[in-house]
This record gives sequence, structure tokens and C-alpha cells, in this order.
Amino acid sequence: MKKNRKKIKRKLIHTKSFRIIIGGLWRDNPIFCMVLGICSSLAITNRVENAITMGLGVTFVLIFTEVIISSLRNFIPERVRMITYMVVIATFVIVVDRFLKAFFPVISEALGPYVGLIITNCILMGRAEAYAIKNKLKDSLLDSIACGLGYTYILILMSVIREFFGFGTILGRKITSDTWTNWAAMTIAPGAFFLLAIYLWIFRTILKKTEQ
Repeated sequence: MKKNRKKIKRKLIHTKSFRIIIGGLWRDNPIFCMVLGICSSLAITNRVENAITMGLGVTFVLIFTEVIISSLRNFIPERVRMITYMVVIATFVIVVDRFLKAFFPVISEALGPYVGLIITNCILMGRAEAYAIKNKLKDSLLDSIACGLGYTYILILMSVIREFFGFGTILGRKITSDTWTNWAAMTIAPGAFFLLAIYLWIFRTILKKTEQ
């Protein structure tokens, strides 16, 4: 009986973990489902390297934020929860900002103030309040990784299209012919807005069909 119970518990754990991962990557994707982090997806996705850097930066901050908030969830008074989130988030955003300035100054300069504005990214505050403060450390860790990767791959998908059509390059390498005419609209925020709308339509259509 004890062995059977252990097997059942293991199955339940694996099932829950799988749902958390699929949720962050697909069903509850921060961008096309929860519509969070839209500002950065419009502002910095004109280059693939910018999208990768921003995605990894947000993922790093999200992981440590959820881990810390989940670990301290029983000790954080309700009246200071938001302040606690902001302090934790700001601390790790500063780490990311200093790291980029020290080791990747070109990318840091290209991203400009948007690295610091990770502090205001709705994904971080949203997951801390909606998930980390209510769940155990393991689940919060999985949620942060899944949501971070879900956010990152959408940024990369957008940046590949924008950089290709806007500059004729991918990761800074020219892949178009000399006769190629760059689409200026893809290098600015309005072009990103229309591209994001198309992605939202495609992904949500696929999501509805898979759920049915």
C-alpha cells in the first residue's frame, strides 16, 4: 500500500510540474496569453541579440524573485508585500544592468534604459503576486523558468522577423542580397505593434484549436 501511495504521489507531482511548465511556455504565456511585458516586446526586438539579452535578463530576475518571495512567503506581512517585491526585483535588475555594462557594453548601450525598466515589467510583479507568494519553492522555481523562457522565445520570434526585414541581417550578419530593400517600418515600434498583433492572432487561434 505504501509503495502504491508513493507511486501515485510521484505521478501527481510530475503531472503538476508538467502543467506548470506547459502553462508558462504555452497556455499562460506571459505575452500572448496574459499580455504582459508588451513594452519591451515592442521596444527592443529590432535586433535578435537585444531580444536574447532582454529575455535572459528578465528570466534571471524572475527566477530569483520567485524563489526569494516563495521562500519568505510566510514571513512577509501583507501590508508590505508590494514594497518587498519591488526591493527584490530592483536588486536583481541592478545585477543584470551592472553585468551587461561590464561584459557586454555594446548591447547594454543598445538596450539603453530598457534594462533598468525591467523593474517595471508586469511579468515580474504579476508572477510574484499571483504565484510565488502562494506556492512552494519548487513550483515557483518551475513557474519562473517556464514563464521566463515563454517570454524569451516570443521576443526572439519577433526579433528574427524584424531584423531580417528591417536590416537584412540576423544576429548582425547580412543574409540578403545587395538589391534587398529594407523595410523601415520593421525597425520602429509601430511595425513591432502590428507584428505582435499577428503573433497574438496566430498563437491564440492555435491555442483554441488545441484546447478543443
